[in-house]
Amino acid sequence: MASSMTPCSRLGTLALAILTLGLLSACTTRDVELRVVEVLGEAAATRMDDNSDTDRAMDFIRIPVEAREIRPHIFQARGVANTNLIVTSEGNVLFDSGLSIQVPKQIAALKEVVPDQPLTHIIVSHSHADHSGGVKFWVEEGTEVVAHEEFPEEQRYLTELEPFLHEHNRLLFPFMPEKPPTIGLIRYGGVEPTRLVRNGEPYRFEQGGVRFEVLATPGAEGADNIVLWLPDEKILFSGDFFGPLYPQFPNIFTMRGEKVRKPIEYIRSLNQIIALEPELIVPAHKDPVEDPAVIMDGLVRMRDAVQYVHDETIAGMNAGKTVYQLMEEIQLPPHLELNQAHGRVSWGVKSIWEYYATWFHHDSTTELYPVPVRSLYGEIAGLAGSENLVTRGREHLDQGRPVESLHFAEIVLDADPGSQSALELRRDALEELQVRARAGHENAFELGWLGSRL
Repeated sequence: MASSMTPCSRLGTLALAILTLGLLSACTTRDVELRVVEVLGEAAATRMDDNSDTDRAMDFIRIPVEAREIRPHIFQARGVANTNLIVTSEGNVLFDSGLSIQVPKQIAALKEVVPDQPLTHIIVSHSHADHSGGVKFWVEEGTEVVAHEEFPEEQRYLTELEPFLHEHNRLLFPFMPEKPPTIGLIRYGGVEPTRLVRNGEPYRFEQGGVRFEVLATPGAEGADNIVLWLPDEKILFSGDFFGPLYPQFPNIFTMRGEKVRKPIEYIRSLNQIIALEPELIVPAHKDPVEDPAVIMDGLVRMRDAVQYVHDETIAGMNAGKTVYQLMEEIQLPPHLELNQAHGRVSWGVKSIWEYYATWFHHDSTTELYPVPVRSLYGEIAGLAGSENLVTRGREHLDQGRPVESLHFAEIVLDADPGSQSALELRRDALEELQVRARAGHENAFELGWLGSRL
């Protein structure tokens, strides 16, 4: 399980960073890196505890690192993201590598319960940092690193956009550090797969009497999603294919950014998994799902719900309805109702619309030009009078229309950022939206955003 990271070329930079923090004076490169990881992990844990408004929908970020046995030869280290070891007589297979700032503790926890033998494979479900971030800790000489053929491209754009995406993520996940980590072991990216899995072409291997199948399942957490299937035991290691909850409406769109996921691809991937008839699902977050009836019901409902929202969106587009009309109108029927703490139906509608028809909604000529209506807010406030606008915004709020009241508050605040009455109106509107979010779908991203605005 030891890492192959040995070069000392980074020692000067790393030691300077550590000494600046006053943490230690002399050590090996790897000791320095591991101490940085430990400190950052402790700091993140403190921020998790300090941000109670992260809400129950994101409570997986507070799961303590600990190892547990799922099956006689399957072990899991829990944490922000679970990492799983399948033990065979010919070596161990790892599925997902964990979040870098927790990986040393996860490795230590697993070493207490898992035989110390070669790591033959690391299977990375997708390119997100909480799944790929620990590869550099785990990889050994000769370890096969398995990923989807789209993994290099997904990692490339996430790396190039890291400053932009980190800032967006941090608004939603306040436990994150202010800046992206830049130190070797915990810096995002740099994972180099040795085997790429193509759509429709499973990678199969047998080791120590255990059969493994790595399946490409795009459309879930991105174009590079893969899952691990143990056919003899009917166990599915799903990564984030289902998101952090099971079952749930998927995150076709992400508030934090990233590419739009393809809904039809996701439906096809769900059909692929339905055909397997899994009896145990081991997700990347939270606990395994063990009841085959619950598993199949969830799979079918998720597939049919995405298909329903897709088809209703297409029908509405063809009927000449606007994207905002469809966001308001399309709801899941009772027999397809799903948890929307991760993905939202209305956001899925907008994502599907823009996936097929792009950003020009044909609503206004002004969409074509770099002059948003916001640029006129100051003039509008001057013409209408700030207090008149605040009064009207307050009327909307009193009548149960907090989004409309937010529009009025934002117009005034553009002209006068220090307007006490407009700030109070915005605060009250955000608090009302927060109350509604908690009483409704309790979507983690919506609550994270509202909390950051407040």
